[in-house]
Amino acid sequence: MTRSSAFGNIDPETFSRRASSFGGQAAAYARERPGYPDAAVRWALEPVSGRTPPRVLDLGAGTGKLTESLVRLGADVVAVEPDPAMLAQFRSALPEVGALPGTAEEIPLPDGSVDAVLVGQAMHWFDLDRALPEIRRVLGPGGVLGGLWNLDDDRVPWVRGLKEIATSTVSFRQWDPGSDRLEGRGFRVVERAEFPHGQRRTAESMAATIATHSHVLTLPETERAELMARVVGYLRSVPETADGEFELPIVTVTVRAF
Repeated sequence: MTRSSAFGNIDPETFSRRASSFGGQAAAYARERPGYPDAAVRWALEPVSGRTPPRVLDLGAGTGKLTESLVRLGADVVAVEPDPAMLAQFRSALPEVGALPGTAEEIPLPDGSVDAVLVGQAMHWFDLDRALPEIRRVLGPGGVLGGLWNLDDDRVPWVRGLKEIATSTVSFRQWDPGSDRLEGRGFRVVERAEFPHGQRRTAESMAATIATHSHVLTLPETERAELMARVVGYLRSVPETADGEFELPIVTVTVRAF
């Protein structure tokens, strides 16, 4: 039996395995994944910008990539993360931020206790039918829900070629972070914006980044090694990425609902 998810219809075992695959590589995730541009985070928080400082829940906080930006912007942050290894990595990197074990479907916070709930690279793993009522419960009056996704900009030809190489062995299609999944879910306004972003990479560090994606983490070791070799080989063959560091172009897609 398959599950209808943000990624399309896949079997529940595969979905669960991929959703829980990050903890074993928490240190690599913290080291290799990009953060989020402050402009995108600021836009997500705009509906509550008059609250100083806004109380923000980073839900599915992972290793703290989004929280780092929230702290820079002066927010009062509490984090919730289900994976113990990711949570340990978060607490090590951001000991000054309160971080709790919990899930989007059972948020360990009181009713109306935050001004905003922000989700970085994680909303596609939520069971939205259960998570959205919980999110609305912990949001105070006039609160905002924001989702952010860093997507490699495959409008650039060499990035499109890399994507074809990196996903050639898998059928798990990428989540489309559209606003339609939040429309009609108890929010008055749902909006979407895109922000330019980038990350300095080498062929090896780009392969290491791809290796932290769930569809790669769950491959057998031999297949994973073969895929990484193809990725490095491709990057060595492309003029833009052949020598030393290069800039990976990223689009940060942001959706806000309030």
